[in-house]
Amino acid sequence: MLQLNKVHHIAIICSDYQKSKRFYTNILGLTIIQEIYREERQSYKLDLALNGEFVIELFSFPNPPKRPSTPEAAGLRHLAFEVNDIQKTRDFLVHQSITAEAIRIDEFTQKSFFFIADPDNLPVEFYEK
Repeated sequence: MLQLNKVHHIAIICSDYQKSKRFYTNILGLTIIQEIYREERQSYKLDLALNGEFVIELFSFPNPPKRPSTPEAAGLRHLAFEVNDIQKTRDFLVHQSITAEAIRIDEFTQKSFFFIADPDNLPVEFYEK
């Protein structure tokens, strides 16, 4: 049987590189591992870490196609982060002028969660530890 160790990373293609870089670093607090500009592709590749672990590759490409619909399009449905304090997390994001859904309760786990959208309208979930 195949033995997987962990999810290595998640790749995201953005439409406005500087705006998305700011969102993932300044708002969500991910740290930059490395940033590469690939001249031949007119594309940035930004490797981001959470608590020292590589988690996201953020790419820019000229004129990427729009997401067909949200959140029920085929493919990645949403990106989720575990947090210790759901209310404090939501309050921080709202203070940063990020539109956040109301906090809901997962009917199966009884844990609190809510969603925001990244600069390209990718759903981002925050889920109580």
